[in-house]
Amino acid sequence: MPVKPLAKPPTAPRRLMTVAAATLVLAAAAPATLAYAFPSATVSPTSVAPGGRVALSVDGCGTRTARATSTAFGEVRLSPGNGNSSTLFASTTVSRNATTGTHRVTFECGGPGGERVTASLYVTPGAARGGTGGSVGSMSTGQIAVGGALAASALGAGVWVLMRRRTT
Repeated sequence: MPVKPLAKPPTAPRRLMTVAAATLVLAAAAPATLAYAFPSATVSPTSVAPGGRVALSVDGCGTRTARATSTAFGEVRLSPGNGNSSTLFASTTVSRNATTGTHRVTFECGGPGGERVTASLYVTPGAARGGTGGSVGSMSTGQIAVGGALAASALGAGVWVLMRRRTT
């Protein structure tokens, strides 16, 4: 009976190494490609009165520009904070005529037709207070009188201490 020559050595280890190398290359490249696959957007603060200001940001667009649109404020262009930033920023004022309730803010990477992501903005009832930083609200006459008396007492005590120092 004739002896058959041995078959070629198995190529399974070689195939396994090729598949492992290809998987490693794809895994190393995945974070770079996924960084721009799913942009994320924020609106801060998420709740504001009509006339108040909000900061908008979107990260992961992979573009140098974006726009945000909403029924609460219209359209705003976003741009990088500095030359190397992948996060795009803008700030805007909520319309004084904005209706109370939740408004969708749509971010479009690179402008119209670009990849979209949405966030929510809640417009509270009432208007934003300006000038005094919102520190002046409804005060009663009694509160004003007590505050005035405390201020006058502090002023009187200060004068008394200064006069006492001069006489000793």
